Amino acid sequence: MPTYEYQCQECGKEFEAFQKMSDSPLKQCKFCGGSVRRLISGGTGVIFKGSGFYCTDYKSKPSPAKKEKKEKKEQSAETPCQQCPAGKNETAD
Repeated sequence: MPTYEYQCQECGKEFEAFQKMSDSPLKQCKFCGGSVRRLISGGTGVIFKGSGFYCTDYKSKPSPAKKEKKEKKEQSAETPCQQCPAGKNETAD
């Protein structure tokens, strides 16, 4: 249910009302009983709650420094062992 903003034509006070979209607009000020008009607002951003949204939509991209570090780690894993004969990665039995 959306929150609507109203402004009183008599006292000038602004207030919010939590209403269904199908409800008719308020006609009286809750402070002085004067006539009100519904204001047009910009709304707010959409907030998704639940699993999956963070990983796919809001998760920040890895920084270049982290990317380089990960690439170096992968390269070092592929580098042949300097102590093994013929530079092969073999494990001792």
